[in-house]
Amino acid sequence: MADTPRDRLRELLDAVLDEDHHTLDEMAGGAYASPYHFNRLLSRNAYEAPVAMRRRVMLERAAWQIQQGTSVTDAAWAAGYGSVEGFSRAFTRAFGRPPSSPATTHWLPARNGIHFHPPMSLWVHTTEQPMNPLTEQLVGHDLDDTRRLLEIAKGLPDEEYRKERFPAHTVLRWDGEDSSIVNVLEHQVFTKEVWLAAIEGTDFPQDRGDDPATLLERHDAVAARWLGFVRDTESRGAWDDRLIDALCDPPESFQMGSVVAHVLTFASHRRQLVRQMLRGAGVDPALFGDGDPISWLRAKRGEDAGAGA
Repeated sequence: MADTPRDRLRELLDAVLDEDHHTLDEMAGGAYASPYHFNRLLSRNAYEAPVAMRRRVMLERAAWQIQQGTSVTDAAWAAGYGSVEGFSRAFTRAFGRPPSSPATTHWLPARNGIHFHPPMSLWVHTTEQPMNPLTEQLVGHDLDDTRRLLEIAKGLPDEEYRKERFPAHTVLRWDGEDSSIVNVLEHQVFTKEVWLAAIEGTDFPQDRGDDPATLLERHDAVAARWLGFVRDTESRGAWDDRLIDALCDPPESFQMGSVVAHVLTFASHRRQLVRQMLRGAGVDPALFGDGDPISWLRAKRGEDAGAGA
């Protein structure tokens, strides 16, 4: 009887997901390969480096476990993180929301279509279309940078936060004045809330408060939905689809691609506007930086290189 042919890619993937393999050397040893060849083979055949794949799949598993009721702490330990804080940062960067927020899916974008499938196996989604890296970076930078500015705003005295700095200044006429830090940051968050309400067919967003802590909660909640919408639109190639916005009076039609471009354009302007106002409030510019996507991506890759399992 002939031997069953070896599935070498399957062996490599098994080595990546083995519970006892946390480093590249351990994965390579489990696949009976040198670290160099293991990394080269998997990167060539699965379009993803083994350490990056393990980190992503472990985060997908953690998201699924949290959906099933596992605590964030237990999910963090199971994913191989040394602290809940480190896990929360990695999870938020990956999913666009903190692990405490509900998720619509536990899958992250993957060019190879390889994902975690419960209870501990891989699912290959052969028709998956990966998100364009430029789109991913533009959206991710906007969400991360907005969150950073909101965190800084939490440290301001209320009078500085609400002080009118640019009287009568307006970015978009239908939003009202962007004359204070609170105005600009509230508009930054509300813009995504109202567009998603139109896209999802839900009611006009209700006022939930504009203090920094509440705005940060609103941002974290809307960030996941916004990122999910963009990823779904990209995966379906639906940028030319039309949105009939019933929240407008009378209803208006918008192309999906133009909606995202609109949001990103004015979000970028408002983030820089907030920086000007923070300088006027006496905040050290070193705390909020210049908002450059190049610096953001370099920092993100540096953090990712040392995070997780």
